[in-house]
Amino acid sequence: MITQITRFSFPTQIVFGPGSIKELPQEFAALGASKPLIVTDSAMVKTAAFASILQVLENNDIPYEVFSGVQPNPHDIDVEQGVASYAAAGCDLIVGVGGGSPMDAAKALAVLVGQGGAIEDYDAQSASPEPITGPLPPIVMIPTTAGTGSEVGKCAVITSTAQGRKIFICNPLMMPSRAVLDPELTVSLPPHLTAATGMDALTHNIESLTAPLFHPMCDAVAMKGIELAVNYLSRAVEHPEDIEARGYMMLSAMMGAVAFQKDLGAAHSLSHALSAVCGLQHGLANAIVLPFVMDFNKTVCAKEYALIAREFGVPIHTMNEAEAAEAAVAKIRELNAKIGIPAALGAVGVTAQQLAEISSKAFRDPCHLTNARSCTHEDLEGLLKQAL
Repeated sequence: MITQITRFSFPTQIVFGPGSIKELPQEFAALGASKPLIVTDSAMVKTAAFASILQVLENNDIPYEVFSGVQPNPHDIDVEQGVASYAAAGCDLIVGVGGGSPMDAAKALAVLVGQGGAIEDYDAQSASPEPITGPLPPIVMIPTTAGTGSEVGKCAVITSTAQGRKIFICNPLMMPSRAVLDPELTVSLPPHLTAATGMDALTHNIESLTAPLFHPMCDAVAMKGIELAVNYLSRAVEHPEDIEARGYMMLSAMMGAVAFQKDLGAAHSLSHALSAVCGLQHGLANAIVLPFVMDFNKTVCAKEYALIAREFGVPIHTMNEAEAAEAAVAKIRELNAKIGIPAALGAVGVTAQQLAEISSKAFRDPCHLTNARSCTHEDLEGLLKQAL
């Protein structure tokens, strides 16, 4: 049972446990900071979870500024507005509160505060991105979902308003100084968002495990993340106030982000494009396309998929690897259905007329380059058609 506040690092210093937001004042002091800019979205500021964070600051006489202009799938203009708020309020610390969008925006904001320029200057996919050399202001992350793991990641994904595509900014200096994981903040998350963000975490762990790169440490972390998601995601969806399930899902999300320094795969290329073109929530997009991508990959990573099937309780000792891989794909579909994830993209408003643009943007996305099985533009378009 998760009852105590604990600290560990990997390498971000993590404060984990029910009520851990009460540790914020001492964490700010340890960073030598006194006035945070709290970066979040307009929905988050209306929640009891957000109010509880502000109450901790107010009880400890900590001044703060709130920037709540982050959109879902954050845009470059959101970040630029946040930079202006940081400067105008005289802040010396950036605190991201919410899901992946505010946390990614917070990291990108830190880059622009520290170095100036525009988001496009730091585009990791460009021929010569501007180097990030620092120093950057300290970053503290307080996730209120269990999905992206952005609280321990070194990257931010920001949508270019002009180009209509996702821009990746990545640098070790962007890794947060602290991550405060308080499962009590997630209990009010609606079941459909618990499901979508949880599947995002599971997708991170699965794609990291099967990326064709040698990184046994990431593989071990990814397997533990898969184990936790398999055991606790449906519990968190069905029993929102189950602190143990909420806490272990936060750890699964964090492990996914640690593991995907190894890299991701085609599900993420498709999901990034679906978000950019259709505005689809990232975790939901991942959840829908994941079984189709796994089915595409199963011939080259049957060994890894067999391990996933084992976590679901499948008796893989009675099967060959190909049969176990098939079982893993089936179990992912079953989990999606159990937690209310639609089986097809058409059910969430994606149309056949959008597939050409989505597949084009997906092919430009770098994640598919480390997919378990090499895939072409036509392969990605075919996966979209299957998922539609």
